[in-house]
Amino acid sequence: MGGEPQTSYRVAAYITAYRDIVALNHCITALQSQSYPIERIVVVDNSPQPLDLPANGGTDEQLVVWPHPENIGIAGGLAIAIPWAVQQGYDFLWTFDQDSTPAPDCLAMLLKAYAQLATDTYAIGMIAPTAIDARTGQSVKPSLFLGDRFRGFQPVQPTASYECDAPITSGALVWLKTTASVAPPDAGLFIDGIDLDYGLRLRQSGFHNLVVANAKMYHRFGEPFTVTLWGRKKVFQLYSPLRYYYICRNHTYLEFKHSHGWYRLSCSLRRIKFLLLTLLKILAFDTGNKGEKAIAGIIGTYHGFVGKLGKTWQEE
Repeated sequence: MGGEPQTSYRVAAYITAYRDIVALNHCITALQSQSYPIERIVVVDNSPQPLDLPANGGTDEQLVVWPHPENIGIAGGLAIAIPWAVQQGYDFLWTFDQDSTPAPDCLAMLLKAYAQLATDTYAIGMIAPTAIDARTGQSVKPSLFLGDRFRGFQPVQPTASYECDAPITSGALVWLKTTASVAPPDAGLFIDGIDLDYGLRLRQSGFHNLVVANAKMYHRFGEPFTVTLWGRKKVFQLYSPLRYYYICRNHTYLEFKHSHGWYRLSCSLRRIKFLLLTLLKILAFDTGNKGEKAIAGIIGTYHGFVGKLGKTWQEE
């Protein structure tokens, strides 16, 4: 599915930045190297001290930096970037974490697929590339909501475009006309699970979310490590206490929120099981701050059940 789309679209890109100028510069370079031109790249800089970017000195008209040293997170940044892009008259906002680098033809492939597939009766909310873990080489599975949980899945035809409830936020191309009926991401989620909530709300409003299998994007997740269990290799990710807190809190909150009836009971049991397995993983494989990470997971799970959102865990 190579080549340029036949229809011309106006595209802006968005990046959430936090402290890592090297990763951010790689992401910006990848966006500026796209075969399909991006008009503006907006960076929400959540770093306590501003990152040294050309836009801070006004030398790059394509790059716009919005400093937020108070740290509004990924969700807070998207909550202001999406309405801005609508106001500026863009057709799409391409959303990124700083840890992502799309292939040079990625945007062109996404737009070509959109032009081929979207119709008046088949409205596409988000269209995303295949996300590949830059450290392990494994494809990152998009999610489906199965009544009481979000679950990653492998498509039946891995080389064709396919539907999901939620591709990961980074690399997702958001059709901005969806904002007429679907609110932007919930800023209270802060840094995790934004894709699950936003993607599912788009689906519930009648939009389709797609992954274009042959479009590629590389992304860095946590700290991967491999263990052999019963003769099979298994890759785990390790995180900071802050990330454990928000992963446990937001996934618990979202799965419990979207579960109904008896599904709420099975959801609750699954979230407790996930917490116990997370604690076991921390105790068995983590090399530092085990106590703080375990406490973060426990408190995060509790806050998820009671619906306590916002930036509620101390920053590192």
